[in-house]
Formats: sequence, structure tokens, C-alpha cells
Amino acid sequence: MSLLAIGSVAFDALETPYGKTDKIIGGAGTYISLSASYFKIPVNLVAVVGEDFPQEYIQLLENKGINTNGLQIKKGEKSFFWSGRYHNNMNSRDTLVTELNVLATFDPIIPNEYQDCEYLMLGNLTPAVQITVIERLAKRPKLVVMDTMNFWMDIAMDDLKKVLTMIDVLCINDEEARQLSGDYSLRTAAKTIMAMGPKTLIIKKGEHGALLFQGDKLFFCPALVLEEVFDPTGAGDTFVGGFIGYLAKTDDISFENMKRAIVHGSAMASFCVEKFGTERIVDLSDEELTARINEFKDLAGFDI
Repeated sequence: MSLLAIGSVAFDALETPYGKTDKIIGGAGTYISLSASYFKIPVNLVAVVGEDFPQEYIQLLENKGINTNGLQIKKGEKSFFWSGRYHNNMNSRDTLVTELNVLATFDPIIPNEYQDCEYLMLGNLTPAVQITVIERLAKRPKLVVMDTMNFWMDIAMDDLKKVLTMIDVLCINDEEARQLSGDYSLRTAAKTIMAMGPKTLIIKKGEHGALLFQGDKLFFCPALVLEEVFDPTGAGDTFVGGFIGYLAKTDDISFENMKRAIVHGSAMASFCVEKFGTERIVDLSDEELTARINEFKDLAGFDI
């Protein structure tokens, strides 16, 4: 089953208590695609970069089996760039620089070869772009998963509410769930949000795990307690990439299988934070992933 991933491919410059980086590859589309690629499915990427984006980074994606024919390269323009500094607790950060560059006018062009996708992952972009992607597909995918953030709730709520009626699964964090719903209780918030359109809701709680809601059903997956967290950048995108990658691999969108997908996504995210940027998830072995999945199996207390 093929996956169509829409999201930013960008430069990040990161600073954490463990050190700092110069410009490295980042962006939601990058993390989602890399994570999903471990599940041995066709991953088709739609994104935009500037002429300054190195060919070696594009080759890195292609080496993982990711189809980059939908990656637009804008001549004479610069790629999206974000720089941030994490606090000692790694749960909060300061944005130092945000340069939208090519992302400010991103028009997602869907190549014909991508039109038969069965699974669609809408990374965190403007709701208007997410709507455009869905409308440009010749047929509706079997499953549409979306990520968003509080920024769009502040400035584009009407478009956000529209796209929520067009998707199947929404993936947000606990702070965003409370803002979107107006409810403090996450269980109440989940009901409010699912009434807006998505039949399934994932609420990420960082180091405290993730919640999966569907109707009256609820599943909680704890997070693995790691000795060190070097860099949380991209962990949420890696999580959702693993989630939808597993669903596409198994081609089973039942609630029971989504529970397994949550565990696989959590395992991928646990690797992501162990090094800066994409470094850890680029060289991950199948044996390491299997071992980590077994750790989560024991932690979650159920057979996956």
C-alpha cells in the first residue's frame, strides 16, 4: 500500500543542553517519510525546497526508498529554515529564527504517479494547503491522517475546521487538544474534537506517552523511559510517520491494529530523540527496531 506524505523539507539549526548544530536537514515531511520508510512501503513525498538545498540531502531520502519526484526545487529561492533552543527540561523551547522562504507560497503539485495512494499523511502545514491536497486527489485514500498545531488554531480556525471534516485521523498534542476543543479534560476534549469530523484522535503527551480515541474506545501507550534525550525535534512527526507507515504495511485500519501502530510509532519516536535531527533514524537497523518494539510490548502490557 502506497503512502503519500505532504510536509516541509527544510533546514534546522538546533541547540540543546547536549550541544548545537549548524544547518541540518529537518522538516515534518522529512521525518514522516524517513520513519514510514522502515515499514517497507512505497513512500511518495510532496514538498518544496529552494535552490540552496543540497543534493546530498535529497539523495539521503532516495537512499531510504522515498520517491522525491514530488519534491519541487525553486530556482533562485531559499528553503524553509527554523532555529530553536531547548530548555534544560527539553519540554519547552525558544524559537530563534523562522524563515518561511519557499514555504510561504507552497502550491502542492501531486504527480500522476502519486494519484493511486491508499494512505495520505498531511504533515503540519497551513490548513489551506492540506485542503488543496485532498481536493487534488482523483480518489479519496483509504485513510487520511493529519497533524496540525496551535498556530493554525490562532490564525486559520475556519480553514482548520473545514479540513477536519475531510480527514479520518487527527494527531495533536495535549495542549493543542485543549485549545482546539476548549475542554481541559482530554477525554471530554476528544469527544468534542471527534464531533468536528475525525473519527479517530491521537493525543501525544511527549514523555508521558500517547492516547488513542475512537468513539467510546480508548487506548494508552506509555512512553519508553530513556536514559538521555538529546533532541526532541521531529519526534512527533517521526511518531506519526511510524503510525501511518505500520498501518499502510499491514493494510488494516481497525482500532486494534491502530493500537499496534501507536506502539510502532512510539518506538520510532524513541529512537529519534537519541541524537540530533534525523541522525538516529537514518541509520536504524531492523534488528534495533524489533528489539525496541519488544520493549514497548512489555511496557504496554499487551501482545502486539
